[in-house]
This record gives sequence, C-alpha cells and structure tokens, in this order.
Amino acid sequence: MQWIYKIRRTNSLFRYLLFVLAVGFSTLSIGCSEEKPPALTVVEAQGQKQLWTCGMHPHVIVEEPGFCPICSMKLTPVKQETMAAMTVSEDEHAEHDQVAQTMSVEDKVILYWRAPMDPTYITDQPGKSPMGMDLIPVYEGETGSAGPSITIDPVTLQNIGVQTALVERVNLYRSIRTVGHLDYNEETYSRVNIKFSGWIEKLFADQTGQEIHKGDAMLEIYSPELVSTQEEYLLAFRNVEKLENSTFQSVAGSARSLLDAVRRRLLYWDISEQQILDLEERGAVTKTLTLYAPTNGIIIEKMAELGMRITPGMDLYRMADLSTIWAYAHIYEYDASWIRPGQSIVMDLPYSPGRTYEGRIDYIYPYLDQKSRDIKIRLVFPNPRRELKPQMYANIHIAARIGGDVTALPNEAIIRTGERNLVFVALGDGKFEPRTVVLGLEGQDDLVQVIGGISAGEEVVTSAQFLMDSESRMKEAIQKMLKDRLK
Repeated sequence: MQWIYKIRRTNSLFRYLLFVLAVGFSTLSIGCSEEKPPALTVVEAQGQKQLWTCGMHPHVIVEEPGFCPICSMKLTPVKQETMAAMTVSEDEHAEHDQVAQTMSVEDKVILYWRAPMDPTYITDQPGKSPMGMDLIPVYEGETGSAGPSITIDPVTLQNIGVQTALVERVNLYRSIRTVGHLDYNEETYSRVNIKFSGWIEKLFADQTGQEIHKGDAMLEIYSPELVSTQEEYLLAFRNVEKLENSTFQSVAGSARSLLDAVRRRLLYWDISEQQILDLEERGAVTKTLTLYAPTNGIIIEKMAELGMRITPGMDLYRMADLSTIWAYAHIYEYDASWIRPGQSIVMDLPYSPGRTYEGRIDYIYPYLDQKSRDIKIRLVFPNPRRELKPQMYANIHIAARIGGDVTALPNEAIIRTGERNLVFVALGDGKFEPRTVVLGLEGQDDLVQVIGGISAGEEVVTSAQFLMDSESRMKEAIQKMLKDRLK
C-alpha cells in the first residue's frame, strides 16, 4: 500500500507542474499577441531619436526618461528645435572626426580625445563619453609657449558670454575723496609777554577771538624797573646835550655811551623806537607804558587780567593769523602713491554748498596711524576774507594723475590668485592664452596700470575668465599626465 501511495503522490506533483507550465505559456502568448508598439513621438516620426535632459543641468543628456543623476530632478524631453540643432552638430562632429582620421602625419596630429563636458575624461580612441556625447579630438600644437592655451568654439564663446577689451595707453588718474577738519596755521602762532615785572593798569585787548592788527595797543603796564630806566635814560639824554660842545671829547663820549646803553636796554624790553622818541620829546617819565601788538591775528588765548601782577616771560596773549589756514585729512595707505607735496586739491564745506576752495598739499606725515591704518596729510588754503574757520569739517577732493601715458587694462580682466596676477589674452580663432602680469597703480574708471607681462594693443578677456582658468589648469594637468604616459 505504501508504494501505491508514493506513485499516486508522484503523479499528483507531475500533474501540478504541467498545469503551471501550461498557464505560463498561455499568459505569455496572450501578452505577446496583445502587445502594441509604442506611439512614436514627433521627433521620432521625423527620423530623430528622442533625448532627455535635466532643467538644472543641461549637460546631462540621456536616451531614456528618468531622473537626473546630479540633483535627482525628473528629466524633461529635449525640444524638437534643439534636437535638430544637436543633429546638425553631431553630423558636423562626425564629418570632423572622419577628416581628422584621414589626416597624414605631416598635417595636424591628434594627441588624444576628450569629453566635451568633462575635460578629465580622455582616451586614445574616438567614441562616446559617459554622458553619451561624441568625444572631441585635441590636436598637437594647441599649447602656447607661455602656458597652456585653450581653444573654444564660437558657439561656446557666445553661450558663456566671453567679452574682451583692448590694452591701451591712457592718462591714468584717480579721484581720492576724504574728509578733514580746519585748524590754525601753526606757522602764524605768536605769544605776547614782557621781559620785566609789573602790574597791568589797563587792558585794550580784553576778549578772546578779538582781531588784532600789528601796532594796535594791547595793554598798559606799570613797572618800577621801567620807570627807573626811563629816568636813567632822560638823565643820560640831558648829559649828552650839555656835553655836546665840550672840549673834553672823552667826557662827551662817555655820556653818549651811557645813553646808548640805556637805549639798548629799552629796546631789549620791546620798547619801540617811537616810544623812546616820545620820551625824549616829553622830557618826563610816565607811570605806565603801553604795549603794542607785534603781529596781525586773533586772540585765541587771553591770560592777561586787569590788575594782575606779571613777571618776565609770563604769557599774556596767544595769537594766530587766519590769513591762511590749515586742514588735516586722512587717506588710506593704498592711496599714498598718488599724493605728493604741492599737489592741488579742492575743498567744499557742508555749510556752504556749491562753493569750492582751492589749496595744495603742504606736508605728508612720515608715519601711519596704528589703529586707523591711514596717513595724515596737511593742506593749506588762503583765507583772505576769514570765511574758513578753525574746527570746521570739510570734504576733500584730490584729483591725482600719473605723468605721461601708461599701459592699462580693465580691473575685471585680472584673476588674482594671491601668488600672481593672471589675464587671458585673446590670440584669435577662439584661442586664449593665460599670462602673468605685473600690476601698478589702480586708477579711475576701473583701470589698472600694467608694468610688465602684456603690451598695449593686445586683447584681454573681461568676462568668463574663471571658466577659462579652470580649463587652462585642467589642460596643463592633462599634458603632464600625457608626458608621464610617454615615459
């Protein structure tokens, strides 16, 4: 009975397997009979194959729909117009590849093939890149002697927005604007003091800020020393008159010597010649003596007070002349090369809009402020009508120029790496060469002086040069890699 049960069980399994296979073949035949060919797109109907691309990464082009491998966005179909342009481009590349392959050794030699969107992908044979694009041949002789030059086709130049400008000979200038404040001209400071002791009996100059002219009376002072000296002078003066006709010449000479000695003492005390003549004519000593202003100016400090006792050397007034005035301004250290003493400047004041004052740079201080990192300069302005007043704020404008024509290029054409300054020179026919330049002063209109590395008349790239710099560095690395392979 057991062997009969085993046979029946084996037959049941065999019949079940036959049933599963029959169902599978029937399903497959039905699916094949009912499957319909997919509908053709407009591009495929016209004989072109539909491609898909990423809206954020246009260089990603694949033959099937899906998601971008970079940003995971859903791919979109390429438009019909773009497909047509790509077809033409592919035809041109195919024709170019065919011509390149038939070149002889005497003509251009293909060094290697690279991917158009990935310069790091290179190969010895033509074919497709990992993105499905045709590889581009790189020919011998495309590298310049000054560095790894690059060649860009006109379509790519237009797409990345490459612009150029000429290196020219120009009159480079720079407009420096800063602020400053006005102050007294230190060269016109003066102090009024006396060389003998006494007491102030009367004040004529009794206000700070009072304008004083040379020769104006300032104060009257009583001094016992001055009174006794006046008496001594009158006595010597009378003796000279009496002994003028004396037969004893030695006696007359002694009288004149005494008179001269007393006279010099009064002059040393700043007693004027006119005051001495008045004393001779008056013939009498005065209790007080008037002191007069030695220079023009205004009183900026007044120490003299009525009844005050004064001693020799004590300052009574401090004066300054405002016929000229100074202004102090600060400029940054990178502008220091543009200024020099004697340079003309223009100043305007906030309280007097629309009016300007012309002056000059009088002095450049030989040190740099440690905190503000700027340089202090001193300016001088004429002030005949006393319109400019100390401690006013002012706007300073310095129009600096470099003598003679200089070679200059746009600042935007320079790539500053920290170690060198690089520009890309347009060689024509889509070729560009990186070149190191030595820069000078930076002027107005965003122009920079060039001391070496480039000449006037050459053409430099002013936009998209960072992309070119990346391409140039990549090409240089590839050339080194190829040299290593040949070793």
